[in-house]
This record gives sequence, C-alpha cells and structure tokens, in this order.
Amino acid sequence: MTDTLMGKLLVAMPGIGDPRFERSVIMMCAHDGDHAMGVIINKPKEELTLSDVLDHLGLEADETLADRIVLDGGPVRPDRGFVLHSEDFAAGEGTQDVCPGIRLTATREVLEAVAGDHAPARFLLALGCAGWSAGQLEDELRHNAWLIVDADNSIIFDDRHEDKWTRAIQSLGFDPAQLSDNVGNA
Repeated sequence: MTDTLMGKLLVAMPGIGDPRFERSVIMMCAHDGDHAMGVIINKPKEELTLSDVLDHLGLEADETLADRIVLDGGPVRPDRGFVLHSEDFAAGEGTQDVCPGIRLTATREVLEAVAGDHAPARFLLALGCAGWSAGQLEDELRHNAWLIVDADNSIIFDDRHEDKWTRAIQSLGFDPAQLSDNVGNA
C-alpha cells in the first residue's frame, strides 16, 4: 500500500457519530492494507498523572514531570501505555519510527527512561490506542469522518490539549466553524 496515513494526523469531523472520537486528533502510527493504528493526542484522562502510572509500575517520576497529564489514547488496549516521543530515545525493536522526528515506544523501557535521567526531550504518554481492521479506516474516510493533516510537533507534543483539534484544522487553512456536523457524501 503506497497511500499510507502513517505519520499523519487524523482529525475527527464534527458529528463523527462516535463519542469516543468526538473532536479527537489521532497521530497515525501504523497503516497498511491489513490494519491501522493511532494514538489520540488531545484527550486527557481525568485526574491521572505520569506519577500515578509510574507509581503503579514501581517507578518514581522526576519532580519536573510528575504532574504531567496522561492521555486517553483510544478504546483499544486501555491498560497499555503508548509513548510518542522525539528521536533522542530508542528501545531497539520496541521503538518504531512514525515519521521524521517522532517515534513510538510501548515498552516498560521507555517509562523507565522517563522515570530516570534518560527521558526523551519531548514525549507524551497515552493509555490505549485507536485501531482499525482492513478497509475500516478507508471506509470512514470515504464517508468524510476524518480530515488528514500533516504531523506538527507543536500540536503533538504541547500540553494545550483543549485546542489541538482547532489548531489542527486551522493548519489546513480554514476555520473549524466552517465544518458541517453532517458527515457523509455530497
């Protein structure tokens, strides 16, 4: 498959019809003919911090990172941590290049690095991910459920989660207020 969405942002259209994805921005980490997978980057988990997650694993967060918000990465594997991060960290085969400047690691090793003194310069931790089976995402795209936006580190890694959806749409050159809530084909 040459038309991969890996390394792109998927931005939910208004009226997507699934409350789990309403106003979501998803960093696409894998996309081929068999499946697609991404991490929602703008939905904080209520009252859950990096310190809470690391404590659960018997690790201690650095004071400067302890209060960092953990994100709800999606409905698939909600008990598993997915860390999107800058290229200055790798855990061998446990790390996947997503696009230039961004990697994904879903192993304990990255959390140990975050707890220690080898944290990536930029990172976010999400619990869970979004997943699609063969053809499912393509069908949603045909029904105009998602906008496709180029990855932007300032949207992905900053902590202004409440306006990531708006900024991602604005990066396409238009106002989100111009979008219709009616999803479908014209």
